[in-house]
Amino acid sequence: MKQFTMRDEAFICENCHQTVSPLQYSARDHCPYCLFSKHVDILPGDRSNNCHGLLEPIGIEKFKDTYKIIYRCQTCHQLHKNIMAKDDNMNLIIYLSQQN
Repeated sequence: MKQFTMRDEAFICENCHQTVSPLQYSARDHCPYCLFSKHVDILPGDRSNNCHGLLEPIGIEKFKDTYKIIYRCQTCHQLHKNIMAKDDNMNLIIYLSQQN
C-alpha cells in the first residue's frame, strides 16, 4: 500500500486564483472550482516532487463507489489521478466524463 501523509491545507489555486479551503474529511489535493492540481508529490502528501507543474484535468474514471480525476502535468506530461471531492464542480466533472 502507498504511503500517505495527511495534508489538508488551504491554498490559492494557481490556475483560477480562487482561495481553496481545507477539505476537512480527507486531504485536499486539487481545486474544487477548476479541478486543477499541482505536481508536488511523489507519494501522496510528501511534497517531494520538484516538478511543480500544473496538473490539468483531462478525464474521469470510475473508482469503487466514486470517481478519479485524470490529470496530465503541463510541465513534465506525467499522468496522475486524484479521487474527486464532494464539493468539486460537478459541471466540470460531467464535461470531463464526456471527453473519455
